[in-house]
Amino acid sequence: MTTTHLRADGRATDQLRPVALTRGWSGTGEGSVLVEFGATRVLCVASLTEGVPRWRKGSGEGWVTAEYAMLPRATSERSSRESVKGKIGGRTHEISRLIGRSLRAVVDVSALGENTIVLDCDVLRADGGTRTASVTGAYIALAEAVRWATERGIVAPRAGAPVLTDSVSAISVGIVDGVPMLDLPYVEDVRAQTDMNVVQTGSGAFVEVQGTAEHAPFDRAELGALLDLATAGNSRLARAQRLCLEAGVGERVEVA
Repeated sequence: MTTTHLRADGRATDQLRPVALTRGWSGTGEGSVLVEFGATRVLCVASLTEGVPRWRKGSGEGWVTAEYAMLPRATSERSSRESVKGKIGGRTHEISRLIGRSLRAVVDVSALGENTIVLDCDVLRADGGTRTASVTGAYIALAEAVRWATERGIVAPRAGAPVLTDSVSAISVGIVDGVPMLDLPYVEDVRAQTDMNVVQTGSGAFVEVQGTAEHAPFDRAELGALLDLATAGNSRLARAQRLCLEAGVGERVEVA
């Protein structure tokens, strides 16, 4: 892996796009954040409601889930709203489930009581990495919602056991022109020989790895290089999340 190979936008192979996080951006919900990965922008809003899905009633445990969607003109050409078409696409379902799984990996649901937190992740502009930006932003909105509920006594963490056991973030990596790269925008994503999304906790544990050889198989050494890039990128994102949660509402936290 080389870090001197410059890409179309001038970044090194191991460099994130400019990342910006604005807590409380929507002004609604129990937690929200606008997350920006380069030109990709996703609004994540957390909503806490009393009650849980029917299959979880009586368990004393809560639930965390997510819904992902893209605005019709988030891309260069308009796409039809799935709600108008009357059918949610497979990609939308897949990403929604990914976000939900990623968040539940760091939640002590027994501390939530029988309450549900829904994370709505709406893509305002898409330029690659919308699912990874969604996971990263959804955690911030979730942390805000948990803090809000804890302050009001709605959620009661057990002694010595916080509701959130760690943070969680996600980043894309891929092999483009034979070179492993971090955080792919659309122009790189569409021609990557290998495309991968890596979800990790703030402590570095892996939650999910989604990797596909789009145009050419990858070997063990390339896999290791991609995971090393992702681990470094997620470490920076975890720091950005901490800074965002410490910042004031409406304050834009930028990470180069």
